Amino acid sequence: MNPRRLHARLLAAALALFSAAIFAGCLSDSQISDASQSAIGNPHAGKQLIVSYGCGSCHTIPGIYTARGLVGPPLYFFGRRTMIAGELPNTPENLTRWLLNPRTIEPDTAMPPVGLNTVQARDVAAYLETLH
Repeated sequence: MNPRRLHARLLAAALALFSAAIFAGCLSDSQISDASQSAIGNPHAGKQLIVSYGCGSCHTIPGIYTARGLVGPPLYFFGRRTMIAGELPNTPENLTRWLLNPRTIEPDTAMPPVGLNTVQARDVAAYLETLH
């Protein structure tokens, strides 16, 4: 193959991947740090909690490489969503309530309470709210 064509194809592939990452709402750690002034919690801490609590075993979550689960819904563009589980308006307070004990809001949900305390739930909510 012509070296120029190969270079052009590689560049096109790199641009496609870069565009996909932006479109998916993936945030770098520096962008999360910029957003860490959230009124509800610390999105950087929330990202770490999502990893440590294994949320990615059920959900695909932008910005978290290991979060590729297919049991629960993917959380792309979560910050743009209007509803949580089809039950509550998507507000930081409602998201915190959901994360603390989803079955008090939707008794038949497959999502279990994962054991977050209130501060941790606020941090996870702050991260999810960054996903635009």
